[in-house]
Amino acid sequence: MLAIKVLNQFYGGSHTLWDVDFTVPEGSRMCLMGRNGMGKTTLLRCVMGLQPASSGAITFEGTELLQCPAEERARLGIGYVPQGREIFSHLTVEENLRIGLGMRNKSRSIPSRVFDLFPVLKQMLHRRGGDLSGGQQQQLAIGRALVLEPRLLILDEPTEGIQPNIVHEIGDIILKLNKEEELTILLVEQKLPFARRVASEFCILDKGRRVAGGPIDALTDQFVNAHLSV
Repeated sequence: MLAIKVLNQFYGGSHTLWDVDFTVPEGSRMCLMGRNGMGKTTLLRCVMGLQPASSGAITFEGTELLQCPAEERARLGIGYVPQGREIFSHLTVEENLRIGLGMRNKSRSIPSRVFDLFPVLKQMLHRRGGDLSGGQQQQLAIGRALVLEPRLLILDEPTEGIQPNIVHEIGDIILKLNKEEELTILLVEQKLPFARRVASEFCILDKGRRVAGGPIDALTDQFVNAHLSV
């Protein structure tokens, strides 16, 4: 579904991504892993058009993304939940959700499945986003991405700063979206137990290079000690 070929990216004078080859098969739950500062978020931002790639190719369902502006990538069917959530704190829950509707060519109403997945958002529809807890804000950020009715959902550290019960709930929702609605998932995750529970496959970046990958069952202690342990 998503294919990244020999991707290079520079930030100032730093070479941040080095010839990255990386694919996300349709129907998979791919977890992008690595220590802090290894290029994971940079890679996602290149996919979304929020940072320029220096060379290489990124294709989504056969469409070359590097030639597409960021808003067009969303229209192609890619939903994105950034690190830190980036909700609009002064807008209500409903207004945050409606922002995504402008990217759609279909109905201008919020899909009911958003409220089925996150009942708390319906209860707090008229509350400001900044008044929600961290876990509720993460649910809002995921709900906002789902308004687009994407075929690929990208989540950058969805469990960061979230209380344990909400972390488990978010894991349940990711599995439900993938297994029941056939939504392909790409996530960055630092918590190893969560990754092992949720992901079907993994890819490890180390200093901007892809160094390991495969089915999640192949994520051995050797890989963890070499590339993930602090």
